[in-house]
Amino acid sequence: MSLRTLNLGILAHVDAGKTSLTERLLYAAGVIDAVGSVDSGTTQTDSLALERERGITIRSAVASLRIGDTAVNIIDTPGHPDFIAEVDRVLGVLDGAVLVVSAVEGVQPQTRLLMRALRRLAVPTLIFINKIDRGGADAERTLADLTRRLGVATAPMTRVDRPGERAARARPDTRALADVLTRENEVLLAEYVADESSLTARRLRDELAAQTARCAVHPVFAGSAMTGAGVDALMAGLTDLLPASAGDPVAEPNGRIFKIERGAAGEKVAYVRLFDGTLHVRDHPTGGRDRITALHMLERGAWTPCDSVSAGGIATLRGLAAVRVGDALGAARALPAHHFAPPMLEALVVPASPGDGARLRSALAQLAEQDPLIGVRADANLGTAVSLYGEVQKEVIRATLLAEFGVAADFRETTTLCVERPAGVGEAVERLNTPSNPYQATIGLRIEPGPPESGVEVRVPVDYRYAPLYVYRTLDVFKESMGEYVRDALYAGPHGWPVTDCVVTMTESRYSVVDGPPSLRGPASTAADFRKLTPQVMAQALAACGTVVCEPLARVTLDIPAWSLGPVLSALSRLQSTVAEQVARGDEMTVVATLTAAHAQRLHRLLPEATGGEGVLESAFAGYRPVRDASTLRWAEGSRS
Repeated sequence: MSLRTLNLGILAHVDAGKTSLTERLLYAAGVIDAVGSVDSGTTQTDSLALERERGITIRSAVASLRIGDTAVNIIDTPGHPDFIAEVDRVLGVLDGAVLVVSAVEGVQPQTRLLMRALRRLAVPTLIFINKIDRGGADAERTLADLTRRLGVATAPMTRVDRPGERAARARPDTRALADVLTRENEVLLAEYVADESSLTARRLRDELAAQTARCAVHPVFAGSAMTGAGVDALMAGLTDLLPASAGDPVAEPNGRIFKIERGAAGEKVAYVRLFDGTLHVRDHPTGGRDRITALHMLERGAWTPCDSVSAGGIATLRGLAAVRVGDALGAARALPAHHFAPPMLEALVVPASPGDGARLRSALAQLAEQDPLIGVRADANLGTAVSLYGEVQKEVIRATLLAEFGVAADFRETTTLCVERPAGVGEAVERLNTPSNPYQATIGLRIEPGPPESGVEVRVPVDYRYAPLYVYRTLDVFKESMGEYVRDALYAGPHGWPVTDCVVTMTESRYSVVDGPPSLRGPASTAADFRKLTPQVMAQALAACGTVVCEPLARVTLDIPAWSLGPVLSALSRLQSTVAEQVARGDEMTVVATLTAAHAQRLHRLLPEATGGEGVLESAFAGYRPVRDASTLRWAEGSRS
């Protein structure tokens, strides 16, 4: 019997029960002997001390089980919006997903964000309505909300008996399946009209699997992760309805790093999803000198040493010191840079003890290595700044620094994370053996505006004769290194914010040699010379072009009671919002507006009072705009001091 592999993500709004569902699946498959509890900190996937202490998932974790002839790698992701970056990295390596929704709270803001991302990336998704045994549970209402608020076609697979009671049960019920599937398939509809009996249970199940695979329909199961009700039906759905990994094990290796952590000895441990090909111990998958020194795969719940991993598998790799989260191994398929909004908040972090500055920077660098969407950047005047999604994340970082690195740190007030864009074209050069240049290198840089939201593009059109290849080995390595130096130099522009949406071109490059001509003669150039000179030249080029400070915008979608429209529109007006849409749906209203990220934070605090606690706000990144007046600019700069 050949073994299929399914890489499965479990996603949900915080507290909907996804970690509990992971525990129940592991228990039902015989991987663990008892179901762990989130509240008591005994779950398999919440292994960090902070996760056990707080009862929330902070970092994605991988578990493994077997259902029949299918090996299922489960990736349990955080539910709290402050840790959306962890979810972001996982989405591109999934074969399928289970979106968990509480039968009590129903569809919540994070539920909608996650479903939109899953559909955008075409990840086949089952939905599990959890907590049918809790007081206030209403699976029928939740099912209706899924269709109405998520805008997706759903196929109910179970019916709940005695909802809201400990004895609540979910029994198979697919009476509506034919109606759902014929809406998406005209051929099936014609057969159904001609002869209803021709649509056998097997035929409907096959059609449901096909429509699920192309994300036309989302099967909905109901149950309880705590009692196990409905979990058997869900497990059958995982193997029958979600497509297994497809890949060619004899093709060129093609994989992606989606998580990095540190081992007991401080070594880097990289998690890879392999789409095609095979990786072996002692391979050099990055094309450099680093090679795989150890490889582990999950076997029935335990990480087991092995010699290779093939297409479809997930493994941990040791020995690849230079890899980062998001790196491709081989010709990995291109993925969007981000599936969710980037962080729009920032806070300065300072050591509680002045002598711990170096330790703090080292610890933050390791945390940024594990979570690259949360940027850490040093500013010579202000200290170290950390970009954030929210206050809970800030508390977790502070606790992590103390628990894992022994560094006590304090955060200053959280502010909006602005950026700077070049106002024009600026160019600068520092040449060897001149009074203003203390380094053994010549560097010329030109910076110019790039398209909005394009990030930073670095071009190094340098001939190999002008790069110290005895240091960098190859011209490609030199170009990559210069790209890193430039990006590091753009972490803080003239106003103290990151510089983005620009194109930087290296216009000159020279290095010194001991026996060279007078203009190039000197001690042999080192990598440190190029690294240290780059920010000096970059600062001069930025001063020449000037920059414009831009603040982030948020596009908010508000679901509110119709009676609260007046107070909500009044609040939006006070916050200088631009209202784009107002849509009525019975006794509810949906309002879509754009406003600054700072004002979006205020709106989040004002909404409960304006809507009697019934309003729901969903926020998405909407780009940047220049600050409107000098007072705003002074506020932006003042918030950094």
